[in-house]
Amino acid sequence: MGYRVAIVGATGNVGREMLNILEELEFPVDEIHAIASRKSKGVEVSFGDKTIKCQDIEQFDFSKVDLVLMSAGGEVSRAWSEKIGKAGPIVIDNSSAFRKDADVPLIVPEVNPDAVKDAKKKNIIANPNCSTIQLVTALKPLHDAARIKRVVVSTYQSVSGAGKEGMDELWNQTKAIYGLGDARPKKFPKQIAFNVIPYIGSFLEDGSTDEEQKMSDETHKMLDPDIKVTVTCVRVPVFVGHSEAVNIEFDRPIAPDEARAILREAPGVLVIDKQEHDGYITPVDAAGEHAVYVSRIRKDPTVENGLNLWVVSDNLRKGAALNAVQIAQLLDETGVITSSSGYRSITV
Repeated sequence: MGYRVAIVGATGNVGREMLNILEELEFPVDEIHAIASRKSKGVEVSFGDKTIKCQDIEQFDFSKVDLVLMSAGGEVSRAWSEKIGKAGPIVIDNSSAFRKDADVPLIVPEVNPDAVKDAKKKNIIANPNCSTIQLVTALKPLHDAARIKRVVVSTYQSVSGAGKEGMDELWNQTKAIYGLGDARPKKFPKQIAFNVIPYIGSFLEDGSTDEEQKMSDETHKMLDPDIKVTVTCVRVPVFVGHSEAVNIEFDRPIAPDEARAILREAPGVLVIDKQEHDGYITPVDAAGEHAVYVSRIRKDPTVENGLNLWVVSDNLRKGAALNAVQIAQLLDETGVITSSSGYRSITV
């Protein structure tokens, strides 16, 4: 016997990846339910070699499942996650709705697995922001070795982070620029094809955006509230895969070779770092992969005890769906939920 699992938002980019990764990792699923809004009722999605039809969230009985993977946006999560949790199953929520809630653990399994002990407070676990997940996965082993004082991050975030509409807009604008259609922006505030946009989310009073604030707040909640974090988030014309230029200041000297050795032993991390014309990772290389890749590890001579890193990961996988399924694995491993079946853990 395995678990009874529901995917809310099953027709979206991340929802479909959740279905794929549950199958890839052989998570013990006894029943699988695809849940979506009423307008998507009956839409078919794939789970392994099976095809399942989406059910209406308004009519589904969540008391009949053990685990809910939620990826339908913050508005839907705020309306439904607590109701679902009170019905019995644990909700792993991919939105920002509950990340700041003190009673809701925010988890990256390679970073703060012990936080799973609080899962039963509301029967909700928050999946962090996609850019934060890859950042803290790379920072955690370095912070354990040499305490981090300050981090400066510039992100290069793919359009898939804005959903299917974002991917469609990049595709359509690229064609339009060559004379085949309308290149005016619809999803993004400015043209994204052959351009970069230094704005993701909404502006806050201090001039930063809520996307930038999320990365700071979530790093503090999961890793260390004393780390100073400053972030600039940028949307780039890449379909899948987020990249980050990360500058770190430590409280003791740490050489690039020491950092490479630490990161090579770190769970979830792969170091690809050769001083050659192709000795680094790009988003194209990371798409479809599970790891958080680290390249361009080098000393920053302008600050005391400084290092620079280049961090890349598939934002639909480790940045969202994979991390959610790994949280489900963690729930099983720690006995927060129980099943008589086993599964194949993913290691990178």
